[in-house]
Amino acid sequence: MDKFQKLHGIAAPMPLVNIDTDMIIPKVFLKTIKRSGLGVNLFDEMRYDRQGNEIPDFVLNKPQYRDAEILVAGDNFGCGSSREHAPWAIADFGIKCVISTSFADIFFSNCFKNGILPIILPQDQIDILMADAEKGANARMTVDLESQEITTSDGEVIPFEVDAFKKHCLLNGLDDIGLTMEKQGAIESFEAKAATQRPWV
Repeated sequence: MDKFQKLHGIAAPMPLVNIDTDMIIPKVFLKTIKRSGLGVNLFDEMRYDRQGNEIPDFVLNKPQYRDAEILVAGDNFGCGSSREHAPWAIADFGIKCVISTSFADIFFSNCFKNGILPIILPQDQIDILMADAEKGANARMTVDLESQEITTSDGEVIPFEVDAFKKHCLLNGLDDIGLTMEKQGAIESFEAKAATQRPWV
């Protein structure tokens, strides 16, 4: 998993509330177990018409937001079924940070496990960031995980909270496997000792 330390990028405004995981990645695309390749189908039913053509008015189809790395979203983002394909699709598109007033618990947890930083802020601060994102590609935000601050294109600084353990994992690029491998020395020592004590196993 890539490390997340400081992100300076385009923020896309998506003020819709209750964006559920089926809207993020429709169930028809859940057949794969690969984390790559899902970005093209992110928000599929909102991005494309029934003939597969892009809907020009959808935010991520607009030229200024095609390379967005930050998503400023409405309340209760990631609700619905607990599909890990949702953060896979978000990450594969290139979005590394989602900011909202609230997230569904399982989606929130899955974001950290897939290198995405979900940030919870009160509505008045979301409004500031949403307005900044609406300025387009020239209004880039900075998300600094180490200092736990978001800086708008105008230089306004908004602090945010994040769990210390989850912060450690993102800063060091540690998913569940990475966390286990941090203990590789202790694991190998245990296995060697066990092999000596119980050679018949």
